[in-house]
Amino acid sequence: MKLSAKSRYASRILLDLALHNGEVPNRVSDISNRTGITVPFIEQIIKPLKQAGLVASKRGSAGGHRLNRSADQITLGDIVRIMEDSVDLAACLRDSEICERTGVCQTRAAWKRATEAMLRELDTISLGELAKGAPNCCQLTGERPNPAM
Repeated sequence: MKLSAKSRYASRILLDLALHNGEVPNRVSDISNRTGITVPFIEQIIKPLKQAGLVASKRGSAGGHRLNRSADQITLGDIVRIMEDSVDLAACLRDSEICERTGVCQTRAAWKRATEAMLRELDTISLGELAKGAPNCCQLTGERPNPAM
């Protein structure tokens, strides 16, 4: 399984929100400037994150986006589960009818264990941890460091 751009960009967007989670919501244009992700792609990615309750949005001229939970309570595992259609390392884990050997296959159980191990590891990595370790990680080259960090 290779993570889609949506998962990788969702991680960057959420990390950016964690780093800029002040009183004022973050405008999409500001997020775009800081992360290098286009405005339309940010808007596309924000929708499922809002539906899952990770992001709160406010409309209007003073509107924007902010984290809806503490950065310490949002993990890479949460993000991947929200953004990916499937996180399984083998297609037969999603649909047992895809393979006629599902009932006797010894490797299927191994792929299941590997998928579970990957998700357990992703569940241990929070946005808060990432934000503490790399306060300017989302900035484009040439940007000035965030003085609040």
